[in-house]
Amino acid sequence: MTTVLIADDQPLQRFGFRMLLESQDDMTVLDEAANGTEAVRKAADLRPDVVLMDVRMPGMDGIEATRRITASGDRTRVLILTTFDLDEYAYAGLRAGASGFLVKDAQPEDLLSGIRAVASGDAVVSPGLTRRLLDAYVHHLPAGTPEPTAPDPRLAALTERELEILTVLGKGWTNTEIATRLHLAESTVKTHVGRVLAKTGSRDRVQAVICAYETGLVQP
Repeated sequence: MTTVLIADDQPLQRFGFRMLLESQDDMTVLDEAANGTEAVRKAADLRPDVVLMDVRMPGMDGIEATRRITASGDRTRVLILTTFDLDEYAYAGLRAGASGFLVKDAQPEDLLSGIRAVASGDAVVSPGLTRRLLDAYVHHLPAGTPEPTAPDPRLAALTERELEILTVLGKGWTNTEIATRLHLAESTVKTHVGRVLAKTGSRDRVQAVICAYETGLVQP
């Protein structure tokens, strides 16, 4: 059973999400939050598998709430809901530790599959959208960032093959594409991806892609 906390300042929006989620045999809504402060407190108390997090809320917004929830080290993952595709706040959500993004006008089945994906530790966004989000995201990074004088410590423990896997993850390749192009079994790819996530401290595939950008393995 996947447990969910809904964080949105619109009561009707929360009601709609609750009705949809509770129509599923494998999901249950633990509670609702009307702002970021409530979301952080209830996530700590209830430890849901997934928080559906609106971005724009009064007081503490969804980005800061996401940052605090993911920084706690708990198992709860955050799925950010944006009003518009490539909402500027989504870029900050990447850095805050969100496990994925969905636009609020997504189809119900996309929301449900997205929650299941996040709960299982995968990324919600498709590889193509991941790449598009990150291509836009890197343009929000500060200009003139100096070149690192030493190798990024996140890469130090990676083998040559794992560096290769992280690089192609950053390019938006799916596991199937990696297996085909690198002539590996898909089960082997999954093993490599898991090791890359663990060694780089990435919560999920989205965070691994960010790591590939931030360490310079992938250039925009």
